[in-house]
Amino acid sequence: MPTGISVFGWIHTVISLIALAFGTFALLRFGEISWRTFFGKTYILATIFTCLTGFGIFAHGGIAPGHILGVVILVVLFFAFRGDSHHFGKASSYVATIGYSLSYFLSWIPGVTETFTRFPVGHPLATGPGDPMVKLGIGVCFLGFLVGTTAQVWRVRKTAK
Repeated sequence: MPTGISVFGWIHTVISLIALAFGTFALLRFGEISWRTFFGKTYILATIFTCLTGFGIFAHGGIAPGHILGVVILVVLFFAFRGDSHHFGKASSYVATIGYSLSYFLSWIPGVTETFTRFPVGHPLATGPGDPMVKLGIGVCFLGFLVGTTAQVWRVRKTAK
């Protein structure tokens, strides 16, 4: 493979791209990621499969930060789903909204890191996860998370009244 990715790695990458595409569409179309929509369900399920397939990738010889991030994303999705199922009373909508948005942001961390350290092939934008370009990319994603989640929480609060 020209970018050093195994076949299993490619499968993992394709599933993650599907998750991010459906998450992006859900946010743009509905203003939220939710189990109640086809796009939200697809994002959630694809994100779960992304995390599970990620556990089988040991590019660095053992458990890596990506594996831990996968566990964190699964835990966040669990609580977001419980919020979507109204298990937190009046706070349920907030838990779901913030949880799904947090899982979406966290999913961008390996996406930015892997993209910046692999592409363009032969002359990647970054030398590794600690490179300033990677940090900038993740910072931009975090800013988007803060702005988007704030807007979503305001919407939830407004519709709850």
